[in-house]
Amino acid sequence: MPFIQVNLGAGRTAEQKDALIRAVSAAAAEAISVPEASVRVWLVEVPAPQALVGGRTIAEKQAAAVPQSRP
Repeated sequence: MPFIQVNLGAGRTAEQKDALIRAVSAAAAEAISVPEASVRVWLVEVPAPQALVGGRTIAEKQAAAVPQSRP
C-alpha cells in the first residue's frame, strides 16, 4: 500500500486541496495497478514564510506579486 505525502505551500482553498489529494490518489492507484482504497495520501501545508524557492520565501514572492496601491 503506497503512502504519499504532498508538501504544499499554504494558501490554497479547501476545494483545491481536496481536488489535489483525490487526483494524486487516483493517479497512484492507476499507475501501479492497485485498488484506490489501498492508497494513502496526506497533505502537509508549509507556511509561506517557512518555504524558500529561488532564494526567496513564498511569502516574499506573494508580496511582490500583489500590486501596490498608489497614494
